[in-house]
Amino acid sequence: MSRVDVRELVELLSRGELSQQAVEELLVRAPLLDLGFARLDTGRGARQGVPEAVLAEGKSPQQVAAIVAALLEGGSETILVTRAGHEVRAAVRAVAPEIEEDVEGRLLWLARDAPVAAGTVSVVSAGTSDGPVVRECAICARLFGAHVRVQEDVGVAGLHRLALALDDLHAADCVVVVAGQDAALASVVGGLVSSPVIAVPTSTGYGVAAGGIPALLSMLSSCAAGVAVVNIDDGFGAATIAARIARAAAGAA
Repeated sequence: MSRVDVRELVELLSRGELSQQAVEELLVRAPLLDLGFARLDTGRGARQGVPEAVLAEGKSPQQVAAIVAALLEGGSETILVTRAGHEVRAAVRAVAPEIEEDVEGRLLWLARDAPVAAGTVSVVSAGTSDGPVVRECAICARLFGAHVRVQEDVGVAGLHRLALALDDLHAADCVVVVAGQDAALASVVGGLVSSPVIAVPTSTGYGVAAGGIPALLSMLSSCAAGVAVVNIDDGFGAATIAARIARAAAGAA
């Protein structure tokens, strides 16, 4: 329920067109859509500034499509589906042809009641193989109300490439570093910029890269000050935090 909806309820109550009991019932039920297999939090954006995301992994395409259809009908916030494979995207397009998608980032979204962009997030990656996480992070941060700049493939195997990204990194209100393997880029960037750094370990790499666990441990062990770490491949989580930091730095609500 948006602020406009709440204001309308207050006006109806003041004019006596709705009873106090009816308004209370509407307000209690407003943030929740109960589908039986899923209970959708339609008021999360109003509470937290970021809407609930639908994680497609572990759900059938039919379940994801039903959730999106319910949000279209009963919600007013941005609709976002993460980790969406081909079958999920096809099922969702069938119920929401207007949905936008990004195949590499495995995202589906429909921007509604989105905030005016404020503050800047720079997303920088160690390698092109980190691209899916970069896409997830950059798109989500834009949806959550931040300006976003992306600098890819500047890892420590060719550290001189980072020079091309430094202007963006220094100008950002928050920097997101996406890296797998040894994940050393997070410490390098953390030692160069004054803004907060969100480090995202990725599952890229051969053998002992072990699905991103060494990258996670490396980032957690960083000697650079001001580096915080999210979960492996969690571009969505990094975007949520980075956008909040950037908007706060810009003085946005």
